[in-house]
Amino acid sequence: MEQHIKIYNNNCLDILKGLEDESVDLILTDPPYNLGNFMRDRQTNLKKMRDNFFGDAGWDDMEFEEWTKSMHMFFEQAQRVLKKKGSMIMFMSLLRVETMVKLATEHKFYYKTTGVWHKKNPMPRNMNLHFINSTEGWLYFVSKGRTGTYNNNGKALHDFIETSVAPAGEKKYGGHPTQKPEKLFEHFIQVLTNENDVVLDPFMGSGTAGVVSKRNNRNFIGIEIDQNYYDVAKLRLDDVEKGYQLTSLFSRELT
Repeated sequence: MEQHIKIYNNNCLDILKGLEDESVDLILTDPPYNLGNFMRDRQTNLKKMRDNFFGDAGWDDMEFEEWTKSMHMFFEQAQRVLKKKGSMIMFMSLLRVETMVKLATEHKFYYKTTGVWHKKNPMPRNMNLHFINSTEGWLYFVSKGRTGTYNNNGKALHDFIETSVAPAGEKKYGGHPTQKPEKLFEHFIQVLTNENDVVLDPFMGSGTAGVVSKRNNRNFIGIEIDQNYYDVAKLRLDDVEKGYQLTSLFSRELT
């Protein structure tokens, strides 16, 4: 069955409002953490160490009240578009976990767990001053139910996931300051969805969720407000499509 990939260069709330009720199986996303101002005040030398430091990107600078209001609106739409017992995985700074759980439960999401992604090769910034930041949190919710698709194949799956950061090959068209590796997103897509399910990433960035969805025979809807990151996502998805075409051609030549 052919997969359907739709990506939008727009504000996620505008696009979410146009999606059908209960049309999505999994929301897998990495929204702004509302840490830009906080981190910029604390880490004055970060820009020298990484030119694309997210605190200087301009999309993580909301005041806390403005950010929570925008997340309220996001959760409202997310709950509407998710199918009954659909799942949501949201990456989030550990500093913001309690706030996000509170907001989500106000919109009738069932909170499952908080997990940790450990980066095996984080940037060793300020390594002689304090502990290296090598972890990020992720939150697992279910909509309109308490347990949805869970393909663990009888294995005990821990809420601690360890991978390298996104390698250079996944950034060949340009990277995103908070880009997640494909291996990490693939873990959630394989466990929490089945083939031909619909995966939604309202904060798509450079398109990792779309790339992994396509490779795993899932449908995908991605939304990204920044034109540059949207263009990178499109190039990456085009690459996946070309790869499928080449594989299909090679298979036909063998038969």
